[in-house]
Amino acid sequence: MADAVRMLSTLALKGAVQALAGQYQAAGGVRIDADFAPTLALLDRLRAGEAADVVILTREGLDEVAREGRVVTETCVDLARSFVGIAVKAGAAHPDITTEAAVRATLLGARSVAYSRLGASGILFAKLIEQLGIASDINARALIIPQGFTAEKLVTGEADLAVQQISELKQVRGIEVVGPIPRELQTPAVFSAGRMAATKKPAEVDRLLRFLASPAVAPALRESGLEP
Repeated sequence: MADAVRMLSTLALKGAVQALAGQYQAAGGVRIDADFAPTLALLDRLRAGEAADVVILTREGLDEVAREGRVVTETCVDLARSFVGIAVKAGAAHPDITTEAAVRATLLGARSVAYSRLGASGILFAKLIEQLGIASDINARALIIPQGFTAEKLVTGEADLAVQQISELKQVRGIEVVGPIPRELQTPAVFSAGRMAATKKPAEVDRLLRFLASPAVAPALRESGLEP
């Protein structure tokens, strides 16, 4: 579209991008035509030749496509840090997740835990339950979704706990975020943006990247569950 910038973005930034799109357009920027999916799915789509003007991925994912020449390295900018959290259905008791021992007991006590196969949160959680020595117990009754929002399984009653980036959990109504998994048990994901090498709108994209990396977007990032 001539009047829009085509964006492919990781799901973790969906809330923030949707909140900021109108603000950006009101300030004279072009419309943002965004499509959201986990980083690994977006990498597959980009390598299959899908066109975009700007991408938001994990820093590791962005570095990969920059090395492949798909993204202009000089335009890459870090936008936000994100932590993996745990959520329950609205109104449910909030379990203790303040320590490693508490997280282990909470996970083992759940009827079912929903987590995603793709994306930074799913990869981290799979490693975490291995590290805690409870992978076989949890996976025997887990709901592992290919992609999308794990907290939807709380609303349908299919799971007691949902694990995902806090910014992704907050996209689902009818749930409550208990809090982050203890920080000593996780490494925050860094989400970054860059201009696609093949874009026909470099000036528009560079303006958008400056906006997304500016202090003005910090409130929207925090509101969506991210850290600027």
